Amino acid sequence: MIKKDGSRETFGRDKIVRGISRACEKLPVSLEQIEDLATRIETDLKAEGYGDIPVSLIGQRVMEGLKRISQVAYVRFASVYREFTDIESFQHEIARLIGEREKREGSGNGEGSSE
Repeated sequence: MIKKDGSRETFGRDKIVRGISRACEKLPVSLEQIEDLATRIETDLKAEGYGDIPVSLIGQRVMEGLKRISQVAYVRFASVYREFTDIESFQHEIARLIGEREKREGSGNGEGSSE
């Protein structure tokens, strides 16, 4: 995998699991959900034929998965991944999530999160 600074490192599924686990700490997210997300990310990236996987792509996939599992875990992960430096960054991301939820709920598909 290619890190943000351009250096290369061996792809490690365990690092994905640790990152997801940290974001989900003390939340009602099961180990099975965490493992399933990590497996799905790993499988999808391999199926897409990536040789060197940019760490940014891995982070994006983790955020997409966490958004479906727990919006709180998503914001936690995004705050580190996107390097939020102030409260405005958090507010902007939360407002974006609320807007997405309202759009989904307004579309009449019946999907909503209880978080």
